[in-house]
Amino acid sequence: MSSNLAIKLRSGTQQAHTEAENVGFMKCFLQGVVDKGCFAKFLANLYYIYSELEAAIKSNREHPVISQVYFPELNRKASLERDMVFYYGNDWHKQITPSTVAQAYINRIREISVSEPALLLGHAYTRYMGDLSGGQMLQKIAQSALKLSGYEGTSFYNFEQIPDKKAFKDKYRQALDAVPIDNAIANRIVAEANHAFQFNLQMAQELEEYLIKAIGQVLFDSLNHPHNPGSTEVAAAN
Repeated sequence: MSSNLAIKLRSGTQQAHTEAENVGFMKCFLQGVVDKGCFAKFLANLYYIYSELEAAIKSNREHPVISQVYFPELNRKASLERDMVFYYGNDWHKQITPSTVAQAYINRIREISVSEPALLLGHAYTRYMGDLSGGQMLQKIAQSALKLSGYEGTSFYNFEQIPDKKAFKDKYRQALDAVPIDNAIANRIVAEANHAFQFNLQMAQELEEYLIKAIGQVLFDSLNHPHNPGSTEVAAAN
């Protein structure tokens, strides 16, 4: 019997998804306004989030719910490590720390991994489905704005083990719908997905301060050096 979990997740997180897209940081990103340092901080937070989420999912892979939607080919940790080397160098471990919101996000993943592992699906759905969908557009924007070649600095968005993203997303949704849960648990997973959206929204809001400073610096420099191109430099502020 189908739990219709994929449908419930999609409809139940629609408002949260819209809110996340309308955060200043994301609106700027979608317009091609990308600061290299700010983007690196964004990916650094995600490195900690995915490290925790993937460890939690792996440790619960025998769980009757998690086992139905266990796809290691989704894992992002190794890709994010490559991005960290690109932006911070080989000693990147010493240069990054999770933000306040990212740490709260990590703590929540740890909590439910022990108390109610089924809720991890809410976090997995929110992150991975987003990465396989809108994330592919964000990769192209970052590559263009930061003048990156190939996948350097955007390995996070490159799913090497998933050549056909649409087919995989269909398979993932089918797996979600086949999860053996009742409506009460399904509703809790949807609520947890909304919780995950809020964490992601708040992480983006944290980055707005850095982005505003970066844009301000570019504008300041362009005003003081009027012969330099102005607006085109904002997109790739370093």
